[in-house]
Amino acid sequence: MTETGQPASDDQQADLWLGPEQLSSWVSVARLITRLPWAIDAQLQRDSGLSLPEYMALAMLSEQDDRTMRMSTLADQVSVSLSRLSHLVKRLESRGYVRREPDPSDGRFTNAILLPAGFTALEAAAIGHVTHVRQLVIDNLSAERLRRLGQDAERILQRIDSPAR
Repeated sequence: MTETGQPASDDQQADLWLGPEQLSSWVSVARLITRLPWAIDAQLQRDSGLSLPEYMALAMLSEQDDRTMRMSTLADQVSVSLSRLSHLVKRLESRGYVRREPDPSDGRFTNAILLPAGFTALEAAAIGHVTHVRQLVIDNLSAERLRRLGQDAERILQRIDSPAR
């Protein structure tokens, strides 16, 4: 059906489907976005006992001057819901890697703070993680292809993050 309530024409229906090359590319992308995080997570779990989201949370906190970030901002950076991040941070707290406390500038928010033990765990995990990322992605692409992949990924992320049109 069209916006006017009329049945879609054959040409309009054909535009709904992906062509063979588009479908092939999309299937490759779908497999990549499923399998790459799994492969990275498996390496991190095996070598350091951290999940990919846990590693990302520690890494994002380590990039801050004071190693502190609001939970809501951290959830966005790690690409998880605030509820999932809360469970994740609770696990990291139990290991002595982070702590939570109210944001001193606005008590309605909670900050996550990276502790020295968490930074040490991140440093220990980083060597194997970077080696694995290099093997799977970085060294598998020319510098130009890697640059374009990063640009294309940003373009897609901007579309995901922009309001629906």
